[in-house]
Amino acid sequence: MSTALSGLDGFDWTTPFIADACVLLQLPVRLGPPGLKPIRPELRVAGPVAPAVHAGSTDVFLEAIAQAVRGDVLVIDNNGRLDEGCIGDLIAGEAYVSGLAAIIVDGAHRDSAAIRAIGLPVWSRGTSPNGPLEARRRHVTALEAATCGHSTVTREDAVFADEDGVLFVALADCPRVIAAARDIATRELAQADRLLAGAPLRDQLRLTEYIERRAEDPDYTFREHVKRLNAALEV
Repeated sequence: MSTALSGLDGFDWTTPFIADACVLLQLPVRLGPPGLKPIRPELRVAGPVAPAVHAGSTDVFLEAIAQAVRGDVLVIDNNGRLDEGCIGDLIAGEAYVSGLAAIIVDGAHRDSAAIRAIGLPVWSRGTSPNGPLEARRRHVTALEAATCGHSTVTREDAVFADEDGVLFVALADCPRVIAAARDIATRELAQADRLLAGAPLRDQLRLTEYIERRAEDPDYTFREHVKRLNAALEV
């Protein structure tokens, strides 16, 4: 794993924790499209991005995998197309034996059963039995940058993905994002334990106090209130 991601060791992270950490640190929350789902719901992955822009031919994926290092995540830009499964079991197998951690496809995949058997985590917008029917003009930066939804990513980025979605963080920001996410997770777990022990969340977050303060200051937000209480950021 990249040293930038070493803080994930032993951390039961989720993408909501990572997203909340970005908000707390006033970093952009760079989301993948909401339709991206893992091939199995329990899957989770984090790793440096290996970008590739699809142009109707698998050679770009083979080149991207050849340039990648163990633990990288192949992020494929296929412009969200659902009319073709741009990867299948052979590319998934190539990525798996090459040590890649996962594949994220802004588009569709095929050969779902075979990919599940291989064991490589894959996220995509859906499936299509149809492969690409034509080659398109290859992007000059096909191995340098990929667009996933509204986010453009390069090898200077990391990707975090689970069943809640996909998001991207600059590798340089990962250590502090992960540290903040750990802190948020610790506080949220403590809140959940108190909730299950009988302390309502509205009491933990001093809802009555907030309502009284808001009556005096209409600009006072609940987010400010929660931050002042040093509670988990989830509102």
